[in-house]
Amino acid sequence: MKPQSPKDTGLSRKDLDANVEAGETEVTRGTRSLVVVPVISSRAYSSAKSNERPFGAGRSDAARLEEAVGLAAAIELDIVSSGLVKLNTIKPGTLIGSGKVEEIRLQVEMEDIALVVVDHPLSPIQQRNLEREWKAKVIDRTGLILEIFGERAQTKEGRLQVELAHLTWQKSRLVRSWTHLERQRGGLGFVGGPGETQIEADRRIIQERIARLQKELEQVQRTRALHRKQRKKVPHPVVAFVGYTNAGKSTLFNRLTNSEVFAKNLLFATLDPTLRRLKLPHGKEVILSDTVGFISELPHNLVAAFRATLEEVIEADIVLHVRDIAHEDTKAQAADVDETLELLGLKVSEADHVIEVWNKIDLLDEGYRERLLEVNSADEGAIAVSAISGDGTDVLLERIEARLTEKLDSVSMSLPLSAGAELAWLYQHCEVLEREDGEEAIHLVVRVPDAHREPVRKRYAKYFDGEVELDMPDENAGGNQGYSPI
Repeated sequence: MKPQSPKDTGLSRKDLDANVEAGETEVTRGTRSLVVVPVISSRAYSSAKSNERPFGAGRSDAARLEEAVGLAAAIELDIVSSGLVKLNTIKPGTLIGSGKVEEIRLQVEMEDIALVVVDHPLSPIQQRNLEREWKAKVIDRTGLILEIFGERAQTKEGRLQVELAHLTWQKSRLVRSWTHLERQRGGLGFVGGPGETQIEADRRIIQERIARLQKELEQVQRTRALHRKQRKKVPHPVVAFVGYTNAGKSTLFNRLTNSEVFAKNLLFATLDPTLRRLKLPHGKEVILSDTVGFISELPHNLVAAFRATLEEVIEADIVLHVRDIAHEDTKAQAADVDETLELLGLKVSEADHVIEVWNKIDLLDEGYRERLLEVNSADEGAIAVSAISGDGTDVLLERIEARLTEKLDSVSMSLPLSAGAELAWLYQHCEVLEREDGEEAIHLVVRVPDAHREPVRKRYAKYFDGEVELDMPDENAGGNQGYSPI
């Protein structure tokens, strides 16, 4: 979605009709909009013989309405009204019953609504039928998220990913709702065969564009893999932020790195990933990666389109799952994040490098906040923090450092006083835990990263104190496995 100028605010149905006639079908800022949140009973799903989990399960109706309005506000729609629609049955043609459809039609007409946002997936037929009944543009939750992503994407990679997701979604929605979709003749004059329908031609064009985008994103994926390979040579461990949208990831990212990444109390404020260096308390450097936020019922094709970006999370040494602990649906939000990570191949329950961070404790009452901070530990459990005030962030940094170093090995050695170059190399590439300057030698305890085992073994073996096992790690183990004593 392209940003519109301020004069576009207050777009009515008449204005929208004029835009459609002119070929402009995008949602524009300031469009007078109605947000509808269908609340479907579990009985409706069972009567429809659906094995799907009820949409919005585990969330309060008020929280769902608030989130839907927040999504619409993220692209600056003029939200005239919003409300819940309780459904006991699912209508295949319109999702919503005829009585409620008529009630919304009257509201759309009386309040001059140009756009209706339905916070539920709509089939192409349902969307078309509702547009005919309400005589207004209708978009579902997936379409709204795609609109937000289209506006937020700044980098070339982000725009490619959004376009791929949008075309994949649009391909299934080419239904016969326009007069120009009649059969076209092929060949010359009246001799040619029946040709192809316009809808078939549209699908073919979209499929060709999808194929080109997939090739471009494959190149992006290869480039990212090369960048990761180069970073591992340095090496700086990667710490990736994940979490529900608006959980405060970017604010916490800014707090830890003293950066100015765009952070706002807005759904999907950050889309393109950002990398920054961070020095931990004992001097070790890591790379922090801020990624796109997740959301409930995130379309699978959108996850697939952003796979190249989200691979930064899968390949990270540490994953920080940031939760808005002050939100009433924090547990349901955490479950949605876990589900999305599983789609990417990371099962949180079996991962030992995921740290849960409870953010926004500044919004809790003082007594509860103090109790959470008291149980903060650098060893285990969730860590309570406030990205706004900075409370708890020191414990978070200690936990990150402890997780990164717990599987590294340390070795004792004694360097001659004249070995200045060797000493400098150790300070540059390893972590010096202890140092004692004697009259004849410098006694050190050094923690050695996996990437520098071989250089340390070759260069410093003669300086080791006592017998030291020099086995190298198993290169086929991958990830954080395969560590063995130096």
